[in-house]
Amino acid sequence: MLAQENRFHGHASLKYVYRNGNVSRSRLFVVKAITNSRRSHTRCSIVVSKKVLKSAVGRNRVRRRVYHIVHEFLPHIHDAQDIVVIIYSAEVATMPHTELRAQLLMQLSEAKVAVLLAQPE
Repeated sequence: MLAQENRFHGHASLKYVYRNGNVSRSRLFVVKAITNSRRSHTRCSIVVSKKVLKSAVGRNRVRRRVYHIVHEFLPHIHDAQDIVVIIYSAEVATMPHTELRAQLLMQLSEAKVAVLLAQPE
């Protein structure tokens, strides 16, 4: 699980990333990221709407899956980044972990989040 210092929420923080972040879109989710010079560590937020999954259990499952993947890559992200992943498809809840990880890494690189290595195993 991702440490509390690496998570963020709140309208002001999210609004700033929504407006100013680098964007990468796919059919499953959108990744928005921006460098935060005021922080010393990377923060991440996962947004899953009720329109995507009605059940809170399902939304939390999707969040946990994506947080786990971000946790794997967190030590390899240099600079302090604010990253928001907005989930658009309920397919994320059932797709294989390797496929989801590959898709997320591709979206992070397109959003200009610098990951310093190839995919960790």
